Amino acid sequence: MQFELTRLPVTEQPGGCVAVGVFASHALAPSAKLLDKASDGAITAAVKAGDIAGKVGDTLLLRGLPGIAAERVLLVGCGKAGELNEGAYQRIVAAAAAAVGKLHAAEAALYLTELAVTGHDEAWRVRTAVAAADHALYRFTEYKREPGRRHLKTLAIGCGGKQAKALDAALRQGQAIAAGVKLTRDLGNQPANVCTPTYLAEQAQALAKAHGLDIEVLDEPQMRELGMGALLAVARGSRQPPKLIVLKHLRGKAKAAPVVLVGKGVTFDSGGISIKPGAGMDEMKFDMCGAASVLGTLKVAAELDLPINLIGVIPASENLPDGNAIKPGDIVKTMAGKTVEILNTDAEGRLLLCDALTYAERFKPDAIVDIATLTGACVVSLGNHAHGLLGNDQKLIDALLAAGRTAHDRAWQLPLWDDYKEQLKSPFADLPNVAGREAGTITAAAFLSAFTEKQRWAHLDIAGTAWKSGKDKSATGRPVGLLVQYLLDRVGG
Repeated sequence: MQFELTRLPVTEQPGGCVAVGVFASHALAPSAKLLDKASDGAITAAVKAGDIAGKVGDTLLLRGLPGIAAERVLLVGCGKAGELNEGAYQRIVAAAAAAVGKLHAAEAALYLTELAVTGHDEAWRVRTAVAAADHALYRFTEYKREPGRRHLKTLAIGCGGKQAKALDAALRQGQAIAAGVKLTRDLGNQPANVCTPTYLAEQAQALAKAHGLDIEVLDEPQMRELGMGALLAVARGSRQPPKLIVLKHLRGKAKAAPVVLVGKGVTFDSGGISIKPGAGMDEMKFDMCGAASVLGTLKVAAELDLPINLIGVIPASENLPDGNAIKPGDIVKTMAGKTVEILNTDAEGRLLLCDALTYAERFKPDAIVDIATLTGACVVSLGNHAHGLLGNDQKLIDALLAAGRTAHDRAWQLPLWDDYKEQLKSPFADLPNVAGREAGTITAAAFLSAFTEKQRWAHLDIAGTAWKSGKDKSATGRPVGLLVQYLLDRVGG
């Protein structure tokens, strides 16, 4: 999809469709007023007739209006005037993009950045509109024999004539974020027979080659030499060799400590010997969405050439049952030297992450953020709206929370008190890999905290947010928006 800015008056904008806003009070947004005047009140007539109620995301398509250049006008409901927040704005843009995407039109324009969103300027509205529209238009059709034709090729974003430099930069940021989210979704949506640890490594190598990034991919003998007994224990049940992918975007000052993103890359999770129920197990191909989000974020950083030192570390493996697979009761030794009693082989993500987090220490990072589809308990606690967020540094946590609010890719902080760490007791090893049913998201983070004691660290549990189930089953691309905003905030972008 090609995005561009247009500063033409809406009445003069050519193409298949222009989208404008109407409010629940029957009031019209500025561009809708211009179209209404040019068409002798056609929009007012449609609104007063009750053809569109003005609720957020409502749409009404009008054809053949006189006095305007576009072939069609799409009215988009914007709710109550003066009460627009980040989430409502994203839904409005997404509804408009989805509607014009169904038309037999190669070009369309959205005049929605004129809508006031509390606390945000036009540059934010442009950037968010591009990312939200691209997200709404996304389709994964690689394995469809008849994928269907997409007619829409160019989507223009109407904007004001002032602050042209800032708006051009916002367009560029929006396009980069959209590309990073798309990469994340494409990787997540790949079937597990394609998206293996080796495939993830190949995609990381392609990303590195395209953007001039440094990359290293460690194989099993190298990981064994490093003492990564926890990561390798998970891989024992699979015929697919594990990989540790290290990707570096080094565009900051030479001596500046990097930000390290660690993404869980379990390309399929059967649960191992502690096998999962069959219903919904197909969705366990999404258990590598943390890894995918790291690659997506690095893509955005590279495309925007962010002046920051950023390193992605991805431990990748399958978790399958096999005669050689780890069993409940087994004890493994981590890279940090700590021993772990395996009480449940379906708590494998933390085993990959603990060794990857220890490995990340060698970069002497300013901050480490791990991203993982880690616990079903997080889905129960927060649903699919917010990521679970825990960590050992409140300033880092506050920065991530603020970034999530700005990007409307929100997280919610959960406590990580020492009380919860008391649940992690084993009579045979330094730690068990699970601590019972209570507070599962927190105790999983407590386990990881034992491997980040020397670091400023935060943990994002994205088990409820990384994909959607049901008829619209798909990876969401989250939390790329949050992570990119965090990086932009750090560099002042």
